[in-house]
Amino acid sequence: MSASQLLEGLSYPERKVLLTLNQLNGSASPERIFQVGEFQQQVEVMNAASWLQSKGLIEIQESAKKWYSLRSAAVLDNGLPERKALDFIGKHDNKSTIAQLEEGIGKADSSLAIGWLKRKGLVNFEKSGPVPVLVLNENGLKAVSGDMADEQVLKSLASGDRPETELDMTVVQQLKTRQELITEKLVISRTFGITDLGKEVVSLGIELKEEVAQLTPELIQTGKWKEVSLRRYDIKTFAPAQYAAKKHPLTRIGDEIRRIFVQMGFTEIEDEFVQPAFWNMDALFTPQDHPARDMQDTFYLGWPKTVPLDDEGVVSKVKAVHENGGDTGSLGWRSKWSRDEAERALLRTHTTVNTIRYLSKHPDPPAKVFSIGRIFRNEAIDATHLPEFMQIEGIIVEEGASFDMLVGVLKEFYQRMGFDIIRFRPGPFPYTEPSLEIEVFYNNRWMELGGAGVFRPEVASPLGLKYPVLAWGLGFERLAMLRWNLKDIRELYVTDLDLLRSSPIF
Repeated sequence: MSASQLLEGLSYPERKVLLTLNQLNGSASPERIFQVGEFQQQVEVMNAASWLQSKGLIEIQESAKKWYSLRSAAVLDNGLPERKALDFIGKHDNKSTIAQLEEGIGKADSSLAIGWLKRKGLVNFEKSGPVPVLVLNENGLKAVSGDMADEQVLKSLASGDRPETELDMTVVQQLKTRQELITEKLVISRTFGITDLGKEVVSLGIELKEEVAQLTPELIQTGKWKEVSLRRYDIKTFAPAQYAAKKHPLTRIGDEIRRIFVQMGFTEIEDEFVQPAFWNMDALFTPQDHPARDMQDTFYLGWPKTVPLDDEGVVSKVKAVHENGGDTGSLGWRSKWSRDEAERALLRTHTTVNTIRYLSKHPDPPAKVFSIGRIFRNEAIDATHLPEFMQIEGIIVEEGASFDMLVGVLKEFYQRMGFDIIRFRPGPFPYTEPSLEIEVFYNNRWMELGGAGVFRPEVASPLGLKYPVLAWGLGFERLAMLRWNLKDIRELYVTDLDLLRSSPIF
């Protein structure tokens, strides 16, 4: 496009920015252009500059620099813990026991100070009898009478913000590891420069006049279109991409799962995150000394520490099943059952707690319910594990329910989810027998997606259930990972607009 055609298509703000930039010898910051051009808002300058850049009339150069500031003046007023320790030890012949230091500067500061004194290489530990003694070494003696490197940086920041180029970044990185000392912010500096094409456009003569970019019904009906200046419309001008509004992939797949189960005759249920261990474990015949109850797997609550049990009929039957098998024919766990352990409050570790509580209130068949809920397990975060994740739970209770029916229901569900090749294999689960694991063939390999089985008599009998209970617990995020070909479960929970924009609408 020629310079004259570009000139005809310039908006009023674009013309004003270009003229102001030319007035400032062809190069200036957006702040300077805003000031000299007497714009109403800074955003006018930035928007016009973006369009001018897309047309090749200006260039925008950016540079980023980190600036640091003191979080609070109290940092210097109170002094670093190691400074307090240095002053104390220096006044006591350059040595001190840990007990003396704790008494002199306080236990909390003493604990922090000792770690930093060792890390900075300012003290040595020497034994004087049974008690170790902190002794200032050569570096420590120097630090007593002068500022340490991090203190120098903090004092520098006390007089105002400083860019990274003016600071010892090794010391800054050390200070960043300590809480409540300094803050970091990234400052972006921009410079607009007029291009040769821009200069050519300016040389043609730019007239500042208000123009109309859109011919409205009002202009046509009133005849004012004859009086206004219409801006030339450029069909080749860059325009930002437009993206349709979409639900998050997890929301969409959750809606799909709900729709399938409802179409298959199921009703959705939900229950609370916080549960007593009774419903989460005891009612499912998990022994009270089982490793799954350990703090390493389960999030127990500090408050409330307990949740009272209100259904004494079920509680007494579960107690009997644990201790001697009750009327199930089982031997139980042959150990004393503790009500205190059963009342401990926790974050549910599975959504089976939803269905087991539902069955306790609705023991009469038929029952076909499902839930999609969040569960909590104390697991290390990696590509396939999170401490919080979702689970798909479901049960069927009816006369004539069988293991074959369970296989058929699960096969139907996964086929409706789009998986053609499905297989089942035996799998051990503590509260179902027989049990199975579900796998689908995807990307040339088998992927496990969940487990299922028939409730054991020790689980069903205390609830008054007279017919077989078919139950399953399926992975939710794993389905989403397969659907969108993700390798890391964490990608589902990060704020990634590109992922949302590139995912299918349906």
